[in-house]
Amino acid sequence: MCGIVGYLGQKEAYPILIKGLHRLEYRGYDSAGIALINGGLNVYKRKGKVAELEAFVKGKDISGPIGIAHTRWATHGEPTDENAHPHMSQSKELSLIHNGIIENYDVLRNELINRGYTFNSHTDTEVLVYLIEDIQKNEGVELSEAVRIALNQVIGAYAIVILSKNDPDTLIAAKKGSPLVIGIGEDEFFIASDATPIVEYTKEVVYLNDEEMAVIRRNNDLRIKTIKNQDKTPYIQTLEMNLSQLEKGGFEHFMLKEIYEQPRSIMDSMRGRLNAKKGIVSLGGIIDYEQKMVAANRIIIIACGTSWHAGLVGEYLFEDLARTPVEVEYASEFRYRNPVIYENDVVIAISQSGETADTLAAIELARSKGATILGICNVVGSSIARATDAGSYTHAGPEIGVASTKAFTAQVTVLTLMALRIAQLKGTLSKSRFQQILFELESIPEKVEKTLKVSKRVITIAEEFCQVRNFLYLGRGYNFPVALEGALKLKEISYIHAEGYPAAEMKHGPIALIDEEMPVVFIAPLKGVYEKVISNIQEVKARRGKVIAIVTEGDHAVSEMADYTIEIPETEEMLVPLLATIPLQKLSYHIALMRGCNVDQPRNLAKSVTVE
Repeated sequence: MCGIVGYLGQKEAYPILIKGLHRLEYRGYDSAGIALINGGLNVYKRKGKVAELEAFVKGKDISGPIGIAHTRWATHGEPTDENAHPHMSQSKELSLIHNGIIENYDVLRNELINRGYTFNSHTDTEVLVYLIEDIQKNEGVELSEAVRIALNQVIGAYAIVILSKNDPDTLIAAKKGSPLVIGIGEDEFFIASDATPIVEYTKEVVYLNDEEMAVIRRNNDLRIKTIKNQDKTPYIQTLEMNLSQLEKGGFEHFMLKEIYEQPRSIMDSMRGRLNAKKGIVSLGGIIDYEQKMVAANRIIIIACGTSWHAGLVGEYLFEDLARTPVEVEYASEFRYRNPVIYENDVVIAISQSGETADTLAAIELARSKGATILGICNVVGSSIARATDAGSYTHAGPEIGVASTKAFTAQVTVLTLMALRIAQLKGTLSKSRFQQILFELESIPEKVEKTLKVSKRVITIAEEFCQVRNFLYLGRGYNFPVALEGALKLKEISYIHAEGYPAAEMKHGPIALIDEEMPVVFIAPLKGVYEKVISNIQEVKARRGKVIAIVTEGDHAVSEMADYTIEIPETEEMLVPLLATIPLQKLSYHIALMRGCNVDQPRNLAKSVTVE
């Protein structure tokens, strides 16, 4: 959600900034812009894609060794040229880019209007740059001090970068709630909302913490202080990301590449943590908190979107294997319903990006109640990784496609390992049963590889149903969350209305929708309440619904009833989600492709949701 890039160095800034914006397109946006200093301050911005900005600046002055650039996902004000970033101060001497939301912008805006300011956009960001300039001029302070004072007056979330025509050797950045990282190169600095635009140039980075400012000057001068004016020592970290991970690697889309990366990403999420022969499960990141998990009266899982679906699988895992009560909460609702939280509760926050604003806010609330907070995320150094007491990375590698695929299976893998470890410590599984599950878990990457070979069957089904208007996804037990996730994937990238339900709940409403035009996807493996699912399939067929079933290899009972089947290898019931989700991801992908949708960048969506 929104993207920031900044550069200060000896090279021409424009090529670096534009390439950075392209790297950040996966985050979701509807306008783009750039500001450069070369004597004067030149700002160019356009509604639409980065390519439209590139076309717009042809023939214009795009020179200069310092600049900032932005992709905007509209919050305040529609996607227009005027509302696009960067925004300029009234004097045209300052330019600012901003991720996040200034909640009290209306009060500040009215104060500035009363002082004679005239606004050109409907954004909260323009209010902030006007406020900074007003403070700078009326209080007679340098720019960094004006930024600091202004940020003490705003309420909300922000990641900002500002430059001044009168100081072409300085960039000022600050963050609260929205991510910001600074890359340190040879006589040059890079700023971005995540590491993807930086990794090509340097591995040395500094992640800003909330309410911290960075004053970056030419000749390798980086100073960090809080908005309360307390100096901080920059903590330099080394990026683990490789440039090759950000390329499509011969695939048509990032989403397809990431679907096919799942055998490796699942394996990487287990690597060094699982040894079936020795009967060992060890997650080093949470080892100091294992006894708190064992003693916890309950586990609360907080997440959003696909991560919430992974959390639902986690609920089944912890309750089934470790016999620990679990509640799964939408992070966006958790903080607003006055939840009951006890000091002996363990809260597990799940987020692919590690920057999800609602999840971060829920973490703050849980911490204030004294709960132990663990995190599961994919991005090293992210805000959630730093805000939690401990946690486990998923090691899925960068996920560029907006619709999450490999992050889901990696999260489920880590949750499975956690649940197995706590079950081992609590003694809720026999040693033989525990080891049996470990051996099966080790085989999952190979079985995912096999499941990926169902493309022809999936394409046939996609051709049949790519023009329908509605889909229903049904599953029971561990496969109910899979149904939810399958429906979400279809909605996200094909724009077909789809709903996931527990199969038995179909009779309590959704059955009214079923006719000969309604495709119904069943997750129906030879595990769990298999006979009950067969009954649900018969109910759909009796009403002429079209049945697409995910079935275990060799299953003939469902195959004789269903219109279409997709086979997956046999596995333990608790591990079926790691296999069953694969054909659903591929089905969504091929349907979206046939409908002419932008698979990697679906409309209105953002990869990292950093605002409420």
